[in-house]
Amino acid sequence: MAKKTVIKIDEDKCIGCGKCANACPGGALAMVDGKAKLVREDFCDGLGVCIGKCPVDAIEFIEVVKETEETAAASKPSAPTGGCPSAQNMTFAKPQTPPSGGCPSMQSKQFGRSGHGSPCSCNSSAKDSYSENSSELCAWPIQLHLIRPEAPQFQNADILIAASCSAFSYGSFHKDFLAGKGLVIACPKLDVLDGYVEKLTEMFSVSKLRSVTIARMEVPCCSGLTAMVRQGRDLSGSTVEIKEVTISLDGNIKQTLIV
Repeated sequence: MAKKTVIKIDEDKCIGCGKCANACPGGALAMVDGKAKLVREDFCDGLGVCIGKCPVDAIEFIEVVKETEETAAASKPSAPTGGCPSAQNMTFAKPQTPPSGGCPSMQSKQFGRSGHGSPCSCNSSAKDSYSENSSELCAWPIQLHLIRPEAPQFQNADILIAASCSAFSYGSFHKDFLAGKGLVIACPKLDVLDGYVEKLTEMFSVSKLRSVTIARMEVPCCSGLTAMVRQGRDLSGSTVEIKEVTISLDGNIKQTLIV
């Protein structure tokens, strides 16, 4: 038997703010039915970053006893009846049932796109494989709450930070904006914004971004997306150029600025 330090969440204290899940670097935590849950104990590194983010002291360290591989092998029958989905490798082509309480949206994946050949091809600007039905999405997840700033698709890469509505408004979004870029989406009006600036700051700090493009709508609330990205860049000390493309409500490019 071996001991492992993991976190425990007091659901009665938890107010569902999501700060702990946003801060978890390993994706061990998720929000389920308005409460923080430890959905992947094996992803918990025991460092306790989440503890410092909780405003109501609902998280603490505990020690749990785990079987070693030798003990587990000796105690299990040779032909197990069923297995835990968390032990299965998950791929985009063959999605598996998520672990208890978990969500596939939290699991990091890279797809070979744009004919670049590598598992994660977001750091190339080639568009040679684009056709009318092509997807240029090269990695998952894409929502700002779920992405990890240190993920491969952001390393030394060109990235696109897009308002959630923009892909539905602009018809050639994949070809004109997304090809060759790592993608992050957010809505500055409807999202819970806690932790967004901190996550953007970390992305600028650790990923050595080559360029950043913002695709936003012309509505005033969308200016908040640009404000958060600029704040994250400035707090990180980065000097990377940020290009803002504003899309009109009828799906045309209204203006392009360096901000």
